[in-house]
This record gives sequence, structure tokens and C-alpha cells, in this order.
Amino acid sequence: MGSWPSARDWIFSFKAFIAAMLALWIAMYLGLPRPYWAMGSVYIVAHPLTGATRSKALYRVLGTLLGAAAGVAMVPPLVNSPPLLMAALAIWVACLLYVALLHRTPRSYAFMLAAYTLPLVALPSVDNPVGVFDMAVARSEEICLGILCASVVGAVIMPASVAEVLRNKSRQWMTDAALWASDMLSPSPSAQVTRHHSRHRLAADILALDQLISQLSYDAESAAHVRAARELRGRMTMLLPVLSSLASIVESMRVAGGVPAPLAVQMRAVKDWIQSGAAQAPPLAHSPTLLEPGRDAALIAAAEDRLHQLAALWDDCMTLCCRLGEKHLASKWAPKFLRWEVGRARHYDHGMLLFSTVTVALAIFTMGMLWIQMGWADGAGAVALGAISCCFFAALDEPAPMIKSFFNWNVVCLLISLVMLFAALPIAHDFEMLVLMFAVPYLIIGLLVAQPRLAMIGMPLAVVTANDIGIQGAYSANFQSFFNSNVAGIAGIAFALAWTLVVRPFGTRAATRRLVRAGWGDIAENAMGTRAGSHTQLRARMLDRLAQLVPRLAASESEVSNDGFSEVRVELTTLALQREMSGMQPDEQHAVRRVLRSISTYYNARLDGTLDAPPPALRKRLTNAQQKVRSRIALAALVEMQVALFPPALPESVSGEA
Repeated sequence: MGSWPSARDWIFSFKAFIAAMLALWIAMYLGLPRPYWAMGSVYIVAHPLTGATRSKALYRVLGTLLGAAAGVAMVPPLVNSPPLLMAALAIWVACLLYVALLHRTPRSYAFMLAAYTLPLVALPSVDNPVGVFDMAVARSEEICLGILCASVVGAVIMPASVAEVLRNKSRQWMTDAALWASDMLSPSPSAQVTRHHSRHRLAADILALDQLISQLSYDAESAAHVRAARELRGRMTMLLPVLSSLASIVESMRVAGGVPAPLAVQMRAVKDWIQSGAAQAPPLAHSPTLLEPGRDAALIAAAEDRLHQLAALWDDCMTLCCRLGEKHLASKWAPKFLRWEVGRARHYDHGMLLFSTVTVALAIFTMGMLWIQMGWADGAGAVALGAISCCFFAALDEPAPMIKSFFNWNVVCLLISLVMLFAALPIAHDFEMLVLMFAVPYLIIGLLVAQPRLAMIGMPLAVVTANDIGIQGAYSANFQSFFNSNVAGIAGIAFALAWTLVVRPFGTRAATRRLVRAGWGDIAENAMGTRAGSHTQLRARMLDRLAQLVPRLAASESEVSNDGFSEVRVELTTLALQREMSGMQPDEQHAVRRVLRSISTYYNARLDGTLDAPPPALRKRLTNAQQKVRSRIALAALVEMQVALFPPALPESVSGEA
């Protein structure tokens, strides 16, 4: 039953259809040359959430105006030099697409639109360069009209709040995290982490929250709500490595003979508190004798440290979830978790982004030159739709399957348009009848657009069908013109698909390997670093990389890593040891530095391909450092580092020093 459209989906579909028909009527009333652009624009920016519609509307206007202005600037001076015009167009698309891929917020839409609006405006004008200004103005007017209608209808008729969806998704995330935490906190040796795969889903879901948080600022919520949402996102991200760390340490204790009774009591108290959803965290105290030498004491100290972090982070997350539900945030929030700060830095694979955008530019240039050499009258449409296909899916590891789907649904659009234009529309003698003709197919299409998993089917059906039909102020249909122009667009998508299959044969596996190796490089470079001021950004980058990595690990079954959390935990512990080093005695500092130096050497060796597993010398140095350090935080970091690198091995007493 979950696959059936909900009441909210039906409401959205009716709202989008009303806005599309309103935009079409106004465009026809004003005598705009291509009223179908206004109709199609409604479905491009329409979203079930009002704030998301506003953000897409704003950035689509900016992107359209920028791309149209570029067309006006480029076509007249370069129209007599076709290779130069195609080269300038390809470079423009590549540069704007690169900037768009750097952003994971609604503002990326402005750069994406600016990238592919240029070929839509410039290429049809090469035969009439003096008309490029009129083309740019008409496209801007019609698209802005569609955007305005979508925004007004979305805001007036039963508006849907981004904040409400964000609250619900955050609470569901906390519920899923509670299942993992409850399994892990069960001290019984027979208890297994039965939902260990949930950590991958939780990390991936955090990326989805980013879009909602970005759209929240366009909703009717206050700036305080936006700040609370960003704080929540940061703490949810930090919660994942803490849970993973505690799970590994507890599992090591179970292998060693079981969880000590005092620690089991604390674990049970935290588990009961998490499951009850109570506001007040249970009191937790450090055991005073845990700094005595011994592997059990070190493990217990590490487990207690992570348990305290878990309780503080969970308390903060639950408090922030409640704050998102409040209408007015009068009081100032005081966080419980103060160990780390996480900045807003992100991990970018600039090499892969550059490769993606360069291949798109070469595809556009190649299509343009083929069109020019062939003298194909309708070839401009092929190049324009091929450029759109390449841009839409450039961010994907494997764009070819989505371009193939786009091709298939464009063929469906062609068939629907053929029936509508030559069988249905001839009997529509007034606008009311035209609305009735569009009602059934477009209300169904609106249901597809409303559901994220089907949106990439619904979007081309709505937009391409409107463009293929090419509604004007009066009925005018010529089969030869219809067939030639629309088949040209499909041919452009076919070229984009063939090009992508040739130049991008690798996919998720390669992206996964690059992410894992980027993590190794970060650890190797920063293990010996002493710049505490950079720790905040390092943590943010590694946690963002984790969120990008785990969905790919599940999809690729990569041989370079089977978890994704281990490297993050090693990197977090290296930063913790660096921060604690200043308060250590000289002999402690010496032991910790040897560990960090070995960590750096090991991950450099992994990058070089000379080592696949940590060397025994590193394990000995970890054990030696654990015997010498007196700081509870440093001891917990060393234990976790050993558990992460040598699972499920325990610290062992060694005679002598490595």
C-alpha cells in the first residue's frame, strides 16, 4: 500500500496542474511566442514543500537570466565562426556545471540552469543572430511566468511546510539510530548487533537532510530554527562514529569474556533511557580505578568514555528535535556535548568533478561540430537536448543508466504528444476544453513528480510532452515539422548516452576507491600534525566523506574497504591524541608520537600499495602507549585505535618496546 499515492501527492498534483494551466492561459493571453515553456516551467520548479518550491523558483530565475544573457553576448560576435561559438558554449557549460557540482544546496540549481540555458537560447538563433535577444527575452518571460504561477499557487493553496517534514525525518532517523544503539548496548554475550547495516543507511540519510535544511531558510520558519536544524545535523553526524566505536569496543569485551557488571549497569541505564524517550539523561560516573595498568581496565575506560559521549550527543539530538517542533524559540540552547566541534567543510573529489565536466564539454562540442558539418536543419535541438542530458546526470557515478531512462521516457513523450496533437487537441475549440484534454495525463504525471523515486520519470513526461506538443495561441500542427524537431531531440539524447558509455565506463567502484584513498591520505597527512585549529574542519570533511562513502560501499561491494567507519574512527582518535598531547609528561608524549608516526607510515604504505594490513609493530606501539598514558581521553583514543585497526583483537601486554 505504501506505493499508492497519498492524499498529499494528490493535493500536489492538483496544485501543479492548476499552476500550469494558469501559466499557459496567461502566456497565451499575453501573446508570448512559446506558452508551453511557461507550462513546463511549473513542473520543473513545483515541489510538494512550499519552501522547496520557493528556493527552486529563485535559483531558476537567476540561472535562466544568466544563461540568456550569455546567449545574447556570445551569438552575434561568434556566429560567423561556428567552431569558436561551439567551443565558447562548451566551455561555458563546463565551468558553470563544475560550480554547480561543488554545491549540494538549492543554489546549485542556478548554475545548472545557467549552464544548459545557453545552448537552448543560442543554438536555435544561429540562423537568425539578430533574433537572439528576442529569443532570450521570450524564454526569460515565459519561464519567470511559470515560476511565478507555481510559487503563488504553492503558497496559497494548502502550503506544506519544510519544517514539518524535517522534524518527521529527524525523528525517524533518531528512531532508527535507537534500534542500533539498543542492540549494541545489550550487555548479554548472546546479543548481536542485528541491525549493523542500519549504520550505512543512517549515514546516507544525513545527506538527504542537507537539502531539507537548505530549503528550510525559504520556509516561514525563523533563523533560529535554521540554526537548530544545522546543529542537529552536525550532532547526528557525530553520533555515528561514536556509536560505531562503542559497538566495536563492546564486541571486543564480549570476545574477551564479557562486559563487567558495573559497566553493564551503565549500558543498561543508557539503553532504557534511549528506548523510553525521556528528556533527562541517566547519571553516569567514571570508575575511579580504571587507570590502573591492564587490558581490561583500558577497554572499560574506553567504553565508559564513549558511553558518556553517546549520552551527551543523544541528549543534544533529542533536545534539538523538540526545538524544531516549537513555534517560538525564546530560550538559548546549551549543548551537553562539548568534546568536539564540527565545522561545515565538505569533501570534494575535484579530479572526478573536473573529469565529468570536461567530458560534458567535449560531448557538446562534438555534437555541435557534427551538426554543423551535416547541415542538419533541426540539429540545434539535438545538441541542446544532448547538453541537457549530460548536465542533468553529470553528478552521478554511473550516468549512463539514467540517460538511458531519460531517452526511453522521451520516446514515450513523443508518442503521447503524437496522440494529443493529432487526435485530441483538434477537437478542443476553447481553452476550457484544452484544460480537460490535459487534465487526465497531467494529473497522473503530477503524482509521479510528487514521489522522489519517480520524479525523474514524471519530470520529463511533464516538461518534454508540453514542449513536443508546442502549444500556440491557435491550433497548428504539421506532422513533418513535429517529427523532425522531436526526433532530433531524441537523437541528441542517444548521442549523449553513447558518449557516456564510451568515456565513462567506470562507475561506483572507482568513486568508492577514490573516497577511501582520500581518507587514507588525510590520515597519513594529518597524523603528525599539531595545528589544533584545523581539527574542526578535518572532522567535518571526514564525516562528510563517510556520508558519501557508505551508500557507495553497499552498491559496489568494493574490495578497498568493507565498513567505512574504521578510517573515520582512526582519524578522530589521531586528532584526539594530538589535542591531549600538550598535557602529557615527556615519556607519554614520546610513546604517543611513535604511535602517530606509525599511523602516518602505515597509511602512506596503503596509498603506495605496499601494505594491506597494519604491521605488528604498530600494535606493539599502541600497547606500549596504553601502558604509559594517564589521560582517560588519550587512553580511550588509543584503545579505540587498536580496536579499529585490529578487530576484534584486544590490547596485549608486551615485554619490551617496539
